[in-house]
Amino acid sequence: MSSNRVYAALWIGAAAVVIALGAANLWYGDLNQDEGWYLYTASLVARGERPYLDFAFTQGPVMPMVYALAHPLVDRWGVAGGRLFTMILGLAAAVCAAFFAARVAGPTRARHTALLAFILIALNVHQSYFTTIVKTYALSALFISAGFLFLTARGKRHARGMACAAAVLFVLAAGVRISAAAIVPAVALFLWVVRAERPGQWLWFAGGAGLAALAIFMPFYLMAPDGFIFGMFKYHTLRGAEGGFKTWLVYRAAFTSRLVQAYFVAFGVLATTLVARWCHRRESAGDGMPAPDRLVWAAWVSVIGITMVHALAPMPYDDYQVMLYPLFAALLAVGVVQTIREERFAVPVICLVALLATAAAFSSPINQDWFTRGRDRIWWRLKEKTALQVLRESARKIRAVGGDCRDVLTQDTYLAVEARLRVPRGLELGPFSYYPGLTTAAARKLRVVNTPLLTGIIRNSKCRVTAISGYSFSIASPEVRPLTVAEKLVLNKALTETYIPFDHIPDFGQGNTPLLLGRLR
Repeated sequence: MSSNRVYAALWIGAAAVVIALGAANLWYGDLNQDEGWYLYTASLVARGERPYLDFAFTQGPVMPMVYALAHPLVDRWGVAGGRLFTMILGLAAAVCAAFFAARVAGPTRARHTALLAFILIALNVHQSYFTTIVKTYALSALFISAGFLFLTARGKRHARGMACAAAVLFVLAAGVRISAAAIVPAVALFLWVVRAERPGQWLWFAGGAGLAALAIFMPFYLMAPDGFIFGMFKYHTLRGAEGGFKTWLVYRAAFTSRLVQAYFVAFGVLATTLVARWCHRRESAGDGMPAPDRLVWAAWVSVIGITMVHALAPMPYDDYQVMLYPLFAALLAVGVVQTIREERFAVPVICLVALLATAAAFSSPINQDWFTRGRDRIWWRLKEKTALQVLRESARKIRAVGGDCRDVLTQDTYLAVEARLRVPRGLELGPFSYYPGLTTAAARKLRVVNTPLLTGIIRNSKCRVTAISGYSFSIASPEVRPLTVAEKLVLNKALTETYIPFDHIPDFGQGNTPLLLGRLR
């Protein structure tokens, strides 16, 4: 078989696996509470409201503004519409990263590197899941990958404009998830160091970053300084886990362990490449193949810097790395192809990685969660319906009982999104909207609720239906700790005095917790 046919077959096969994984995660993937409040706040922006000023938000302002563009999809298909939009963004990020890998690898290795990068990114079920469910990762990954792709532009005038555009994209990424801001100084320093071969680019980059930061962040700071500072910074620093140094160490070890499990094939390829390079360390690199663009080093510094930020977070999660993985995989692909001295070995290596990635994708624990609800002793609890189907049926019951009432009292905001209903003011962040430690004045200023405000909302509710899952009225923010028994008793008393239960759904939403539906007395 000719080389071109092999490449075509590999691209077609990779695309088929990507579509299969994305479709499976879209329909069978478990629900995540973040999906609800991200989509709900985006719908508020689509109606003309502003984050921090009209409702609380604990990320940068860019995501609800971009997802407001997808409101017609969400209005038509509910959470599935939001997942479809997210999946498109995730796929676009993978393509941009593959093109970036090809550009920095050099023309003689471009097609090998692009294909390998795409396979490493897209044929990963963990990456597919977290860039299909509605989280910040797909959008921030797209901005990061596209920004580095723009930096590969050649030509004096063209490159300066692209450097400015790249800066804007990196600031937009920070406006989706603040940890991405570490890329800006890393790239700015790189452009200063290589200013002789990239004349003027550092100045255009710095100017673009500064103007973009002013345009994106300053209006929201001026409109609602307290809400902006709290949502962007204070909320994340106040969140943490008790237990001292031992707990701190366990969290970092767990972060590393889960990260390696999620990207096992990529880390295996990385280890193999490092060993191969060490074994051939005395060989000359001058084998007629051009060295990769020095931009690769700036990208590596960005990946390592943001990884350290994530690892040192009060409660690090392995999925934080999803937004960085396309860039990491692109850099890894460049290193692998550079290590392969003879081109005739490139295709077999790519085929092997593709087979391993596909096997790993279809043997992941995430796939098991598509069809099971965990294990009861020795018996697996099979799902009769997908999480999305249960969500849709629950939404129909709420609409049927609620009649012409357009509101529902719940902290499961993906249920409000699916039912096309509103939640009471102050509950837009779903389970993360309750701050029992705040004064009433502070809670009102930050657009969240404390105990007096929440009990007042419940007792004076005009919502005909309430929907209470295991996540509802059970979490105290910003620490994200479980409520005490006393705190729960206060809220449960207000709920039972205001609502009468009329239905019970045993396995609902994230964590498959019970959902109790109540009718207004």
